[in-house]
Amino acid sequence: MATTHRHNGNRKPSFTIPGISDSDASKLIDLLQDRLNSLNDLALTLKHVHWNVVGPHFIAVHTMLDPQVDAVRLMVDETAERIATLGGSPAGTPGRLVAARSWDDYDVGRADALEHLAALDVVYAGIIEAHRAAISTTEEPDPVTQDMLIGQCRELEQAHWFVRAHLEDAVGSLSTEGAHTEQSAAERAGAMNSPAAHR
Repeated sequence: MATTHRHNGNRKPSFTIPGISDSDASKLIDLLQDRLNSLNDLALTLKHVHWNVVGPHFIAVHTMLDPQVDAVRLMVDETAERIATLGGSPAGTPGRLVAARSWDDYDVGRADALEHLAALDVVYAGIIEAHRAAISTTEEPDPVTQDMLIGQCRELEQAHWFVRAHLEDAVGSLSTEGAHTEQSAAERAGAMNSPAAHR
């Protein structure tokens, strides 16, 4: 009889996909759980921005974000089901997400649309970078998981482009250039959008 063990919050698989070793399956499950946490966090963050955005660009940003939320929620479901297919137990509770994540909460509250978009620029950049690293890691052990991640990354990159288009000037410079945190990016965008900046 197969036994199960706790492993980074997930059970080690007692079975997995034919052609994938138990060891590779465990690594893939851990990697996908990290991506699942990131995507769940992104869906909540996008909704938070949707509720807290204000200013002249309100309606454009407010309505732009809901399709992004829907797309990310589909990625969440797809990722969780891939974990289960590999023999793992996907964790989707808020407590497990907070305990496992390596990033802080999104820290911009009610703010101008461009400030939120600047902060989201940093959020998307981090998620895409981690997704691309996961794509590289999954190439050898599981090209099917890799293919799923590539499709998700394509959609994330397009959403990121939509966000960055609001922050870009006619020569292709971003108002967030050089910012590495959500707060610093939001502050840069706020300064660029202030009346004093347009005098």
